[in-house]
Amino acid sequence: MIGRLKGILIHKAPPWLVVDVHGVGYELEAPMSTFYDLPELGREVFLFTHYAQKEDSVSLYGFLRETERRLFRDVQKVSGIGAKIALAVLSGASVDEFVRLIQNGDVAALTRIPGIGKKTAERMLVELRDRATDLGSAGSGSTALPGDPVAESIIALQALGYKPADAERMAKKSAGAGDDAPAIIRKALQSALR
Repeated sequence: MIGRLKGILIHKAPPWLVVDVHGVGYELEAPMSTFYDLPELGREVFLFTHYAQKEDSVSLYGFLRETERRLFRDVQKVSGIGAKIALAVLSGASVDEFVRLIQNGDVAALTRIPGIGKKTAERMLVELRDRATDLGSAGSGSTALPGDPVAESIIALQALGYKPADAERMAKKSAGAGDDAPAIIRKALQSALR
């Protein structure tokens, strides 16, 4: 298994990034919580990883913090939730925010995360309430890619499960003067949880 990677960040386009480790480029999928804090391209990065193998595919996920990886794994233990929804959870809320939502039983906020309906949110509350305390106690500047930050934000929001029209509306509403793509995405996801 691959538990962590340390190498040079050579590509980042949410939700994908590539890390060069001694000439081998590892392609990883990462939540926006990781993208917000990635270094500039060409800089060294250290990522905790989660390796997933299915019958027809192999995937590698990257996280800057161990608490994010643990939450990613714990969320997938809830029946009916896979990696895509787990990434959406981490992209829409920090570990501490998610723990707060679980502890407060906030079904309404959880259902605003793409892919989570009312029944799934209720299952999450029941199945994660005991683990939330452990996660909360353990968990407490990126550069834009070249191109149009709003367009990049729309693509990233679609990759997180939002419909194209919703992603476009969210990105345009959240874009401020001088905002890079990660800032726009962060604002869009935070307003979606309100």
